[in-house]
Amino acid sequence: MDKIGFIGLGIMGRPMAINLIKAGYDLTVYDPNKTSIDILKQHGAKGVTSSKEVAESSDVVISIVPDTPQVEEVVLGDQGIIHGIEKGMLFIDMSSIEAEAEKRIDKKLSEKGVDMLDAPVSGGDIGAEKGTLSIMVGGSDAAFNRAKPIFEVLGGKVNHIGAVGAGQITKTCNQIATALATQGVIEALTLAKKANVDIGKVREAMLGGFAASKALDIAGGKILKRDFEPGFKTVLYRKDLNIALQTGKSLSVPLTGTSLVASEMDALLAHGKGESDFSALVQIIEQLAAM
Repeated sequence: MDKIGFIGLGIMGRPMAINLIKAGYDLTVYDPNKTSIDILKQHGAKGVTSSKEVAESSDVVISIVPDTPQVEEVVLGDQGIIHGIEKGMLFIDMSSIEAEAEKRIDKKLSEKGVDMLDAPVSGGDIGAEKGTLSIMVGGSDAAFNRAKPIFEVLGGKVNHIGAVGAGQITKTCNQIATALATQGVIEALTLAKKANVDIGKVREAMLGGFAASKALDIAGGKILKRDFEPGFKTVLYRKDLNIALQTGKSLSVPLTGTSLVASEMDALLAHGKGESDFSALVQIIEQLAAM
């Protein structure tokens, strides 16, 4: 069984790392937040003080951090894993970043004889805790087959999409579809509320028809309860849509709906709600509807 290094112990990374420990993996962890490391140590992980040290103690290194600059720092920085890796190791980036950045990182690691997979996830903190994430993987067949037992601990659905970068393109498509579906739920329930119709009953009826979706189930439930604790923070979702818009521009694909949702997210951020779940956008739409 491979020794695993895990970098990034936030909302998603922490429960994922804990699940790997429960599955019997020997885990070495790092996060800039020492408290997060201490929590994992209580579960049996070994804590270290840099990404380089993680690589020195591991056969497989996993990262899940907020954005492209953080991934580049984790891999290529002064204390990055590139300074602690050895030939034959595997690096799995489960962050949501630019596909082209993953390709650049893969090229650097391949020069050291290290395989790489980009494997972003969907499913939020609930999926991370339950080990039911959807994992979208880019990389070689050999690297995927090596990582598959690890992915099966973390996810309920694992798809090998193609070469390095394909996982990130898939995640971008996922974020576009999810954002637009969630916006639809927000607008529908706001309309029902403004019409003085019970939104709980509206949601229940919609769940029984063609409008049924995870967005209606989860985001709709949050709206009903006015619970905007993040399964996925709006500030990170906005970052993902920025990647989508940049990718669309580079490929000459018009993403009109995505652009609209991104601008609505900007309004949510301007109201200081970047740490909230994206379903908190309902508060902005309600304001615009004079509610």
